[in-house]
Amino acid sequence: MEMIQIVGLGFIVAILTLVLKEHKPLFAFLLVAITGIYIFLFLLGKISAVIDVLEQLSAQTNINVMFLKTVLKIIGIAYIAEFGAQIVRDSGLESVASKIELAGKVLIMVMAIPIISVIIETVVKLLPA
Repeated sequence: MEMIQIVGLGFIVAILTLVLKEHKPLFAFLLVAITGIYIFLFLLGKISAVIDVLEQLSAQTNINVMFLKTVLKIIGIAYIAEFGAQIVRDSGLESVASKIELAGKVLIMVMAIPIISVIIETVVKLLPA
């Protein structure tokens, strides 16, 4: 049911944006940006529920919480970078959107270094000397 509401909101905003774009392009962009932020904030509650479940599973399986937090931060960076790039792309600035996506990818790589190093250390330990 929530997805139907989100899609309905999207259709309404799309129609209003098409009407506003001809006369007031700035208002059309603001409408799109505010709608995107509203949908993102609506989804934060759902995301926090998923994070709670993952934290419970990691506690039950004795997974290092640092790894879980790092993976969640990486996922957050990916979502935020994609969201920001889409908003900027909607305003017609494709080159800036590409730079936002590049920054997200670089930050993800930086965040993944501790996990990659642990994986490499584990593989090296498994190899015969």
